[in-house]
Amino acid sequence: MISEYYVGELETKHLQLTTIILTTKKNEMTIKEAQDIVDKWIKSTGVRYFNELTNTAMLMEEVGEVARIMARQYGEQSFKKSDKEVDLADEMADVLFVLICLANQTGIDLTVALEKNLEKKSIRDADRHKNNEKLL
Repeated sequence: MISEYYVGELETKHLQLTTIILTTKKNEMTIKEAQDIVDKWIKSTGVRYFNELTNTAMLMEEVGEVARIMARQYGEQSFKKSDKEVDLADEMADVLFVLICLANQTGIDLTVALEKNLEKKSIRDADRHKNNEKLL
């Protein structure tokens, strides 16, 4: 749960930085808080949102980076020398960040969307997976 966050200007001798400082309890953040923090960051540091098409392309790029790591770490491909410093958590966070940007700029409350989606899946798939021989 975010107990506080700050968006503001930090000036040093040589440069001016816009910062977001998060104080968290147990590293918990609601989806709504994440959407609010990303929106504040975009408006203070990122200047503005990229258009929806650009962000969609960026989302695909970030998902591709996750797929690349997964294929090497859990699949059959081997790492190249340039892949040695990859960070799966950071790449997943990049995916989440861009997805939140798209939700914000299209007016989607991801908490509501996820709740509705889970309800749909719970009704539709109530017995589907339990009866799937491939999963037994």
